[in-house]
Amino acid sequence: MLSQLRITDFAIIQELVLDFRPGFTVFTGETGAGKSIIIDAVELLLGGRAEASMLREGADLAVVEGVFTIDLPQVRAVLEQDDLLDDPTSLVLAREIRREGRNLCRVNGRVVSLAMLKSLGEWLVDVHGQSEHLSLLRVKEHLPILDRFAGVDTVPYQTAFQQYSTVRREINQLQSAEHDRARREDLLHYQINEIEAAGLEPGETAQLEAERDRLANAERLAGMALNALAALESSSDGGVAALDRLADAAGALLGLSEIDGSMQDVAARAQGLAEEFSELAGELHQYLEQAQPDPIRLDEVEARLGLIHDLKRKYGRDIPAIQAYAARAAEELESVEHSEQRRIELSREQQRLVERMGELGEQMSAQRSQAAQQLSSLIASELDQLQMAGARFEVQLVWEDDPDGVAAGDRKVKFGPQGLDQVEFLIAPNVGEGLKPLVKVASGGETSRLMLGLKSVLARADQRTTLIFDEIDQGIGGRVGAVVGQKLRNLTADHQVLCVTHLPQLAAYAEQHFQVEKQVEAGRTQAIARRLEPEQRVAELAEMLGGDSDANRRSAEALLLTASGEMKQVAALEGAA
Repeated sequence: MLSQLRITDFAIIQELVLDFRPGFTVFTGETGAGKSIIIDAVELLLGGRAEASMLREGADLAVVEGVFTIDLPQVRAVLEQDDLLDDPTSLVLAREIRREGRNLCRVNGRVVSLAMLKSLGEWLVDVHGQSEHLSLLRVKEHLPILDRFAGVDTVPYQTAFQQYSTVRREINQLQSAEHDRARREDLLHYQINEIEAAGLEPGETAQLEAERDRLANAERLAGMALNALAALESSSDGGVAALDRLADAAGALLGLSEIDGSMQDVAARAQGLAEEFSELAGELHQYLEQAQPDPIRLDEVEARLGLIHDLKRKYGRDIPAIQAYAARAAEELESVEHSEQRRIELSREQQRLVERMGELGEQMSAQRSQAAQQLSSLIASELDQLQMAGARFEVQLVWEDDPDGVAAGDRKVKFGPQGLDQVEFLIAPNVGEGLKPLVKVASGGETSRLMLGLKSVLARADQRTTLIFDEIDQGIGGRVGAVVGQKLRNLTADHQVLCVTHLPQLAAYAEQHFQVEKQVEAGRTQAIARRLEPEQRVAELAEMLGGDSDANRRSAEALLLTASGEMKQVAALEGAA
């Protein structure tokens, strides 16, 4: 429901704030006062075309903002998906038009695309009259509307269709890959064999690199080890070697400790050092045996590192990554090798789902056909009351033959996400005319009355909470105006209804009444709107009847009493039922 509308510097509106209540609201006023400008502002808010010419003279920015109360899960889902939901029961849409620079769309204060604004607007408001924002003129909506009217349960069929779409997509993928299957299979075999033949071990690269460094520097390493060993075991001047001298020192300290017990620790340390130096010399001898140049082994290590480097370049940054690639390739190879069996299984599942959709589609089509006849009859009756006697309405349901479709009766029929039926509303507004698509009927008041007739029947099937009718009274008189007023007020059982009207007989049925008029201040014209109190309503209706005279005031009071009485009578009957 639209709970508040704020308009700033739009056309001849300088600043206007309108608070709306649930129920039936009318706008009245002289021709050109600005009533339709308010509707234009709403349409702009719903994603209508924005132009710099819409700005008030002298203004650089026009802003239209609407506050809505929401209860549709579809709206909440869209808002949650784009992280735009601040309050689960409230929504603020805004549109900004700049004389210089780009126009902006906002949802709950955040800038969004025009497409997003339109998608939300289509769920919130339906405007009927001289605009293109007419949901019933969108053929794609006719089938969902008929389904809601008929109470068709489309979930089983849609579930089958979604499953069919998934299966069909996988079959197409398998078929598209079929000509590459053999080549891919050979490649996967080669890659897996290449990696497995290498016999890679985690940590192997670091070990090989260390061994390569030793082998490449074998002569230098041996020389340094010999120098260290010579320092331990020999003397360049023919004297005693370091090991022997250290052993002599340890022996002397041992004798000393036997006499002076305080030197026992020192003697033990000297003995330990002598043993360590002796072990060090032994380890150097072993190292010298291993540190001999080995060109053959060096070539083997270099070749192994080259192989690992090549595999890294092809399959991964390290050995675990290469092994992981091999595991994935093995899984893919298994899938490729079994793709034909998978395709056969999928084809069987596809056939089962096609048969299922055919059965469910025929059942839904039968329900729709029966509901279509009922809907046509009810709408014809509504149009007769709205001074469109003789108008014919028909719901056209057709099947399109398709050799690749589902079996329905003795035919192969095209199918889609909503079933087998292609649905369109047809209308013949005048006697003697043939039925035509609803989108091609006359515009203006006739279209609005047609929409009102449709809405009266389809009200419970329409999920939009706010309906706006602009100049719905065009070409009708007072008697029919009262009928239209009553029907609009009846719609408020399921909707909020806003209407621009020139007929007092229609306006009398409103629960909220705004008078729109022009004012001139400081040499500038601006449109204003004010909510009328009961006595003010009488005066406005009298003016609409021809002038604020006593006779017209009495007539206005009578209209209000009649409308009030009829609505009470309807309420009483509904309560009794």
